[in-house]
Amino acid sequence: MAVVEEGVEPLREGEYGTKVVAVEPGGIEKIPLADRHGTPLNLFWTWASPNLEFATIYLGVLATLVFGLTFWQAVAAIVLGNALSSIAHGVLSARGPVHGVPEMVLSRGAFGFWGNLLPAGFLSVTAGIGWFAVNSVSASFALNALTDLPTWLCLVVVVLAQVVIAFLGHNFVHSFEKWAFPVLAVIFLVGTVVVLSKSHPGAPAGEGIPGVGTVGGFLLTLAAVFGYASGWNPYAADYTRYLPPDTNRRQVGVFAGLGVFVACTVLQIVGAASVTIGPPASDNPTLAFVDEMPSLLANLTLLAIAIGGVSANVLNIYSGSMSFLTMGVKLPAHLRRALVALTFGVVGFVVAYFGLEDAGHKYENFLLVIGYWIAPWLGVTLVDLWLRRGQDYGEILYDRKYTNWAGPIAMVAGLVVSIGLFSNQAQYTGLVVRSSPGIGDVTPIVGLLLAALVYFALRRPVGRQTGSGYSQI
Repeated sequence: MAVVEEGVEPLREGEYGTKVVAVEPGGIEKIPLADRHGTPLNLFWTWASPNLEFATIYLGVLATLVFGLTFWQAVAAIVLGNALSSIAHGVLSARGPVHGVPEMVLSRGAFGFWGNLLPAGFLSVTAGIGWFAVNSVSASFALNALTDLPTWLCLVVVVLAQVVIAFLGHNFVHSFEKWAFPVLAVIFLVGTVVVLSKSHPGAPAGEGIPGVGTVGGFLLTLAAVFGYASGWNPYAADYTRYLPPDTNRRQVGVFAGLGVFVACTVLQIVGAASVTIGPPASDNPTLAFVDEMPSLLANLTLLAIAIGGVSANVLNIYSGSMSFLTMGVKLPAHLRRALVALTFGVVGFVVAYFGLEDAGHKYENFLLVIGYWIAPWLGVTLVDLWLRRGQDYGEILYDRKYTNWAGPIAMVAGLVVSIGLFSNQAQYTGLVVRSSPGIGDVTPIVGLLLAALVYFALRRPVGRQTGSGYSQI
């Protein structure tokens, strides 16, 4: 293993190139130019495939079934929430080819080396364990409905597939998403036509959450949709860092953002429409969704839901493992990422197994809560990106002495104030929501804006340009 000087940007060792069936070497080091390959178009299916799954559909179901919106109100919230998060995803993805490092390594610029433990720690838990469990459960339900195998056995099959793909690494992940895309796209497109043809868009809104009115339901849906799609934002550069540095950045951003926006928007609208057909016929959420479909299409859709869950989770395991390594964990150099991916798969399986009961309610809470921390992180990251426009990070991304406490301070401020005042969870209700429950849950919106303002206020006065970016605070 090569000895890396403090602050010197390390290059990933080992031969990899364009090999598909091979274990990706290294961890979070910069990708050498000899291994750079791929085109921006690949990013469309890399981001569309993992969103062509039941978790995406179920979010639309929540909008009309739980949050009390009419179909068209749900459509408005879905389009707006996905547009905002997809634009951010495109902006962050465009940084990958230039810097050649994962997103959570780039996050060190705004948070400092040790301050970045805050978002990296959150991401390790929510991606490698939280999202892994959510998607594994939905895929297992689909496989159970399709095969009548015990749910726990379906979970084992799903988790094994996910772990093997993520263990192999970057090239196999991209290839799997490319192979999965036409299968998922065709099946879900046909299913979309069937569901929309049987739906009743003019149906009245459901009862919704007690005490939460139409505006509150709209904001709840907007927050959940934004939380879902922006959940991919901290992964953005992970899947563009292998592209050549001279790749057209605008194309990178457009194809990455469109992949998220198109898949999320279409399937969430389908989910919202499915509720207007009639009451669910099964406690199994996947069976309830396909109930109105012809048997052949229903079975194909269940298969697509299972494949889609795997597509989503290979990204969660892959990026979750790299985020964990960003926290400074030292493991054998050649297989450090692969070993962490394997560990996350085991832990995620245990969490998913205990989440098989009452999955719908747990998913609703998870969607809202994940946006609570991602929004402040995103606010800080976007402002830092704007302040640094035209600058290079130099050697600060791997310098353990580099500090930027404005990032953690702003993120904590956004978290504490937004949750303390506006959270609308069963476990805790914010001070503002207690007196005005009709506003729903605007925690992610407040958290993003507040963190962005605090970071700008702290960084702008000391924004003297230096050889390695902004001066430290």
